[in-house]
Amino acid sequence: MNIGFIGLGVMGAPMAGHLVDAGHNVVVFNRSRAKIEQLELRGAVGATSPAQVGEKADVVITVLPDSPDVEEVLFGAGRVLTALRPGSLVIDCSTIAPESARDFAARLADRDVAFVDAPVSGGEAGAVAGTLAVMMGGEKDAVRRAGEVLDAMAATTVHVGPAGAGQLVKAANQMLVAGNIAMVAEAVSLLRRTGVEVDAALTVLNGGLAASKVLEVKAPKMLARDFAPGFRVDLHHKDLKIALAAAEQARIAVPLTGVITQLVQALRSAGDGGLDHGALIKALERLNGMSPDSP
Repeated sequence: MNIGFIGLGVMGAPMAGHLVDAGHNVVVFNRSRAKIEQLELRGAVGATSPAQVGEKADVVITVLPDSPDVEEVLFGAGRVLTALRPGSLVIDCSTIAPESARDFAARLADRDVAFVDAPVSGGEAGAVAGTLAVMMGGEKDAVRRAGEVLDAMAATTVHVGPAGAGQLVKAANQMLVAGNIAMVAEAVSLLRRTGVEVDAALTVLNGGLAASKVLEVKAPKMLARDFAPGFRVDLHHKDLKIALAAAEQARIAVPLTGVITQLVQALRSAGDGGLDHGALIKALERLNGMSPDSP
C-alpha cells in the first residue's frame, strides 16, 4: 500500500517505522530533516513537502500537535489536499478538538477524500512496541480501510462513532490518564513523607485493586526523577483543555479534571512544560514543601 506519513515526533517516528517494517511503500515528511533520514535508512522515501506526500500516497496519516497544525498541512497552500486524488483516505492520529475533526471530514468529503479521526493511546512505549490503542471516528468504510493500515502499529483499533467521536473518546482517555497520574503522584508523595519503604509499597499496590498501567510505569520514573518526555506536559495540558471544552458543550461538570488542569498549568508556569507528564509530582512536591532528596 502507498502510505504517506506526516509528523515524525516521539509518537510518529516509531509508528511510521512499523508501516515500513510491514512492507508498505511509505513516504514521510517532517519539519526536521534528521527524522526523515532515520526512516530513509529503514526503507522509507523522504518527501520535501506535504504536497509531495499527497502525490505519492493513497492513504495519508498525520500525527501533529494540534488542530491548526493539521489544518495547515491538509489545506494550506501547497499542502496535502492540492495533490490528493479522489478516493484517497486521510487518517489523523493527532489529538485535536472534535469540532475540528468534523470540519476536516466535511471539507475533505467535498473533494471525494475520506477522513478518519484516529487518535492513539499508549504513549511512546506503545508506539515503539506497536501496541497502541486507536479510537476511530468516521464513516464505516473509511474506518475499515483505516484499520487495515493501523493494524501494523496498534494492538486495539475500535470504531467509536462518526467523525469527531474518536477525539471525544481520546478526551476521556486523557482525563483518566491525567487523573491517574495525579493520584499516583499524591500517593508517592505520602509514602515518601511518612518514611515507608516506597519500593515495597509499590510492589504491593501493584498487586491489588490500586494496580494500573500508570502506577506501574510512572511511579518508578517519579522516584528516579526520570522526566524525559514520553508525552509532554504542554501537550497534556492542551488535551485537558479539549476535554474541558467538550464537557462545557455537553453541559456536564468535571471538577476533578478542572483541578488537575490547574496543577498541570502550574507545572507549565514553572517552566516544566517540556517534561513528561509524570512530572506532575513536582507540582505536588512544591505544594507540600518537599524536595526530591528529602521527606
